[in-house]
Formats: sequence, C-alpha cells, structure tokens
Amino acid sequence: MMPQQEIDWLSLAESLGKEFAARDIEADETDLFVADNIAKLRSNGLIAAGVPIELGGGGASHADLCAVLRILGGYCSSTALAFSMHTHQVMVATWRWHNQNAPVDGLLKRVANEHIVLLSSGGSDWLQSGGTAVKVEGGFVVNARKVFASGAPAANLLLTSAIDRDTENGATVLHFAVPMNAQGVAIETTWQAMGMRGTGSHDVIFSDVFVPDAAVTLRREPGKWHPLFHIITMIAFPLIYSVYVGVAAAARDRAIELAMQRRTDEHLCYMVGGLENEMMAANLALGHMISTATTSQPGFNTTNQIMTGRTLVAKAALNVLDLAMEIAGGSAFYRKLGMEKLFRDVQGVRYHPLREEAQRKLSGQLALGWDLSNN
Repeated sequence: MMPQQEIDWLSLAESLGKEFAARDIEADETDLFVADNIAKLRSNGLIAAGVPIELGGGGASHADLCAVLRILGGYCSSTALAFSMHTHQVMVATWRWHNQNAPVDGLLKRVANEHIVLLSSGGSDWLQSGGTAVKVEGGFVVNARKVFASGAPAANLLLTSAIDRDTENGATVLHFAVPMNAQGVAIETTWQAMGMRGTGSHDVIFSDVFVPDAAVTLRREPGKWHPLFHIITMIAFPLIYSVYVGVAAAARDRAIELAMQRRTDEHLCYMVGGLENEMMAANLALGHMISTATTSQPGFNTTNQIMTGRTLVAKAALNVLDLAMEIAGGSAFYRKLGMEKLFRDVQGVRYHPLREEAQRKLSGQLALGWDLSNN
C-alpha cells in the first residue's frame, strides 16, 4: 500500500465499492451484517483514514471522507452507513484535537495503531440520553438498552451515555466509552428492518456494567444543548447524509440508463428533468453542509445550517427515489432490478436527528431571535 499521505481515498473507495456491491444483495436478503466489507475497510486503511498523520493515521480531510461515503453509498449502502458511524466519531475527535487541543490523542492513536472500530449510540440517545447510571465506589453501574447501534458486530469500543439521577443538581447525563467485550455488554440481534439491512444496527444491552470514574469524559444536563453537541452536529451529519446522497445518485443513474433504452417522449423527458432537479437539490444541500462544516465554528447558527441542510437532503433524496421508481415503471417493482432496494434503503434518511419538526422549530426560534442559551 502507498504511504498514507499519498493515498487517493476516492479511487480506493471506488475500487472497494465495486467489490462490496457483489455482497450488497446477499446482505439485504439475509439481514447479514457486512462484516467482510468492514474488514476490507480496516485492511485498506480507511478505518484510520481520518486520524491525523501526526497521530499515525491517514490524514484524510472531512470533505474527502464525505466523498468516500457518498461513493460507498452508491455501491453498498449498508457498508457506507455503518462506516459513517465510526467515521464521524473519529472526525469529531480529530476536530477537537486540531481546534481545542482536546485530550483525545489516546483514542485516535488506538484507531490508527490498533484499527479499532468505534460505535455510537448518539442518534438514539441524542440530547436526552437513556439508561441509568448508579454511583458506586470508584465509578458507576450502568443498565441500558442502546438501539440502532449501526456496526455493532464489528465494533470494539462504544461511545455512549447514561443518566445519573441521584445528584444534588438534578439528573446528569454521563458520557463514557465502554469496550464491547466488557462484562455485562451484549448485542441483541434485533435488526430486521425495511432497508439498510446489512448495517448490523442491533441493540446493545448493558447489564450492571461497571464504568470507572476515570472513563466519564463529560457531564451535562439532559435535554439541553451542550457545546459538544454542536461539534457533533457540524461534523457528523455531512458524513452520514453523504451516504444517502450516494444512494439517491445510484437510483438516478439506474433510472437514466433505463429511460435511455425506451422510446423518448415529452412526458419521459419531463420526469427525467424533475429527477435531475431533485438530484441537484440533494447535491447542493449536501455541499452546503460540507462547506459549513469546513469553514464554520460550532454553535447554534452552524447547527441550524447543518440541520436545515439535513432536512433538504432528506426531502430531495426521497423525491429522487420516488421519481426514479416512476421512470423505471413496473420493472422497478422487481427485486432483480435493484431499484426497490435503493428505495427501501433511502427511507432511513428520515430518522436521524434532528427530524424535520424539531429542525423547523430550532430554525424558527433562531429566526425570531429567541435566546437559546439555556435550551
């Protein structure tokens, strides 16, 4: 393999994506986790791609990794989505190391040297969190069920949170990392879903898991925005939503290919034109999210830009698949064409936070000048 700093990440993603596409259908039809694909990402350096070169990683930029995930999303959406959950944790830590001198170099060095895979429960926990943390000597005992843990079967370290309700100042969310092989941690294979069936987004169960005091990296009030969540929003969502734009782009390309094989009429041109409009909308909204993450500082205004982009990408991606199905006609209903799988996979774009209702509320509050400092 070439020296890390010389790797063409996009070409590597194209090459691996073509290989992953062959296993995509099997994962969809059997609910089989894409373990072999994650292993390939690890052996080809992509697990550590976002770690700074100074810490032993590949030094890939946030924009590069968005492009990688968009490419992979078009070949094997489950691999791309599972990988995005690891990638955003790496890139959040990298941003904090570069911009805040945060003490995350130990974690990043482990990703670079040991090629560990990180797992997130953030989307299902979000600001409120879930589970209980009870104080004991030297730490906490945690009991929880963490749902939608994409990539769980391949993960080595879970970055998660739970609520300590027995504090003088009221309930407190504790953030910590737990090895997936720790005593009391188990995966319950619940992931039988409409789409993204190969992501291994099972439930992770905590049964009296001991978390030492030293492992707690953050304490915050439940349901309130914390500065860390503005960083997470800024970095994570352009990466995650790149996957869905990749899915939409694959459906667009397939629909165009089918349309070119048919007799062209004005109605078909009209539908294809609409498809192109929606694909452009998805690309523009995603591009705005990526550029915002590259040029902005975290805070409510940046979060608003990112989350508005998330809503616009979701709408456009869903519209792309609707139009692609219409253009393909009845053949889209056949599983062998692959269009219905893309249609099912893109539905996941609806469910990551902030969903549209919450995003519109936040945008409205900011537009009307509300003070959100305590929100």
